[in-house]
Amino acid sequence: MSVLRDKSYKFALDTILLSKELIEKKEYVLSRQLLRSGTSIGANIREAGSAQSKRDFIHKLSISQKECDESLYWLELLKDSYCINQQQFESMHVQANEIFKMLKSSIITARQNLNQN
Repeated sequence: MSVLRDKSYKFALDTILLSKELIEKKEYVLSRQLLRSGTSIGANIREAGSAQSKRDFIHKLSISQKECDESLYWLELLKDSYCINQQQFESMHVQANEIFKMLKSSIITARQNLNQN
Protein backbone atom coordinates (compact mmCIF):
# COMPACT_ATOMS: atom_id res chain seq x y z
CA MET A 1 0.00 0.00 0.00
CA SER A 2 2.92 2.37 0.63
CA VAL A 3 3.97 2.21 -3.05
CA LEU A 4 0.46 3.23 -4.05
CA ARG A 5 0.47 6.02 -1.47
CA ASP A 6 3.84 7.28 -2.71
CA LYS A 7 2.82 7.19 -6.37
CA SER A 8 -0.49 8.94 -5.72
CA TYR A 9 1.28 11.60 -3.64
CA LYS A 10 3.78 12.26 -6.44
CA PHE A 11 0.90 12.43 -8.93
CA ALA A 12 -0.87 14.96 -6.70
CA LEU A 13 2.28 17.11 -6.55
CA ASP A 14 2.69 16.93 -10.33
CA THR A 15 -0.99 17.79 -10.72
CA ILE A 16 -0.51 20.89 -8.56
CA LEU A 17 2.48 21.99 -10.64
CA LEU A 18 0.61 21.43 -13.91
CA SER A 19 -2.40 23.26 -12.53
CA LYS A 20 -0.21 26.27 -11.72
CA GLU A 21 1.04 26.30 -15.31
CA LEU A 22 -2.51 26.12 -16.62
CA ILE A 23 -3.59 29.01 -14.40
CA GLU A 24 -0.74 31.10 -15.83
CA LYS A 25 -2.20 30.30 -19.28
CA LYS A 26 -5.57 31.45 -17.93
CA GLU A 27 -7.10 27.97 -18.22
CA TYR A 28 -9.05 28.03 -14.98
CA VAL A 29 -11.90 25.57 -15.45
CA LEU A 30 -9.98 22.52 -16.65
CA SER A 31 -7.16 23.32 -14.24
CA ARG A 32 -9.53 23.22 -11.26
CA GLN A 33 -11.15 20.00 -12.45
CA LEU A 34 -7.80 18.23 -12.82
CA LEU A 35 -6.54 19.66 -9.52
CA ARG A 36 -9.61 18.40 -7.66
CA SER A 37 -9.60 14.88 -9.10
CA GLY A 38 -5.81 14.50 -9.17
CA THR A 39 -5.34 15.36 -5.51
CA SER A 40 -8.38 13.39 -4.40
CA ILE A 41 -6.79 10.09 -5.47
CA GLY A 42 -4.13 10.13 -2.77
CA ALA A 43 -6.45 11.58 -0.15
CA ASN A 44 -8.83 8.64 -0.53
CA ILE A 45 -5.97 6.15 -0.56
CA ARG A 46 -4.78 7.66 2.70
CA GLU A 47 -8.31 7.38 4.12
CA ALA A 48 -8.41 3.72 3.06
CA GLY A 49 -5.43 3.13 5.32
CA SER A 50 -7.62 4.11 8.27
CA ALA A 51 -10.71 2.27 7.10
CA GLN A 52 -13.09 0.98 9.73
CA SER A 53 -13.79 -2.24 7.87
CA LYS A 54 -12.78 -4.20 4.79
CA ARG A 55 -15.87 -2.85 2.99
CA ASP A 56 -14.91 0.72 3.92
CA PHE A 57 -11.37 0.04 2.63
CA ILE A 58 -12.75 -1.19 -0.70
CA HIS A 59 -15.12 1.78 -0.90
CA LYS A 60 -12.30 4.32 -0.38
CA LEU A 61 -10.11 2.62 -2.99
CA SER A 62 -13.06 2.57 -5.39
CA ILE A 63 -13.48 6.32 -4.97
CA SER A 64 -9.75 6.74 -5.68
CA GLN A 65 -10.10 4.64 -8.82
CA LYS A 66 -13.01 6.79 -10.04
CA GLU A 67 -11.05 9.99 -9.35
CA CYS A 68 -8.06 8.54 -11.19
CA ASP A 69 -10.23 7.71 -14.20
CA GLU A 70 -11.63 11.24 -14.10
CA SER A 71 -8.08 12.64 -14.02
CA LEU A 72 -7.26 10.61 -17.12
CA TYR A 73 -10.28 12.19 -18.82
CA TRP A 74 -9.17 15.75 -17.93
CA LEU A 75 -5.63 15.03 -19.12
CA GLU A 76 -6.92 13.74 -22.46
CA LEU A 77 -9.14 16.78 -22.82
CA LEU A 78 -6.26 19.13 -21.99
CA LYS A 79 -4.05 17.44 -24.57
CA ASP A 80 -6.68 17.38 -27.31
CA SER A 81 -7.52 21.05 -26.72
CA TYR A 82 -3.80 21.94 -26.92
CA CYS A 83 -3.64 23.24 -23.36
CA ILE A 84 -0.76 20.88 -22.56
CA ASN A 85 1.90 19.45 -24.83
CA GLN A 86 2.47 15.79 -25.64
CA GLN A 87 5.34 15.44 -23.17
CA GLN A 88 3.29 16.84 -20.28
CA PHE A 89 0.40 14.60 -21.24
CA GLU A 90 2.48 11.44 -21.48
CA SER A 91 4.24 12.03 -18.18
CA MET A 92 0.99 12.52 -16.28
CA HIS A 93 -0.99 9.92 -18.24
CA VAL A 94 1.58 7.18 -17.57
CA GLN A 95 1.49 7.94 -13.84
CA ALA A 96 -2.31 7.99 -13.68
CA ASN A 97 -2.62 4.78 -15.69
CA GLU A 98 -0.18 3.01 -13.39
CA ILE A 99 -2.07 4.19 -10.30
CA PHE A 100 -5.38 3.15 -11.89
CA LYS A 101 -4.09 -0.37 -12.55
CA MET A 102 -2.69 -0.68 -9.03
CA LEU A 103 -5.99 0.46 -7.55
CA LYS A 104 -7.93 -1.99 -9.69
CA SER A 105 -5.69 -4.84 -8.60
CA SER A 106 -5.92 -3.83 -4.93
CA ILE A 107 -9.71 -3.66 -5.10
CA ILE A 108 -9.93 -7.10 -6.73
CA THR A 109 -7.64 -8.60 -4.10
CA ALA A 110 -9.53 -6.95 -1.24
CA ARG A 111 -12.88 -8.20 -2.60
CA GLN A 112 -11.52 -11.72 -2.92
CA ASN A 113 -10.23 -11.61 0.66
CA LEU A 114 -13.60 -10.28 1.84
CA ASN A 115 -15.48 -13.06 0.07
CA GLN A 116 -13.20 -15.75 1.53
CA ASN A 117 -14.01 -14.72 5.09
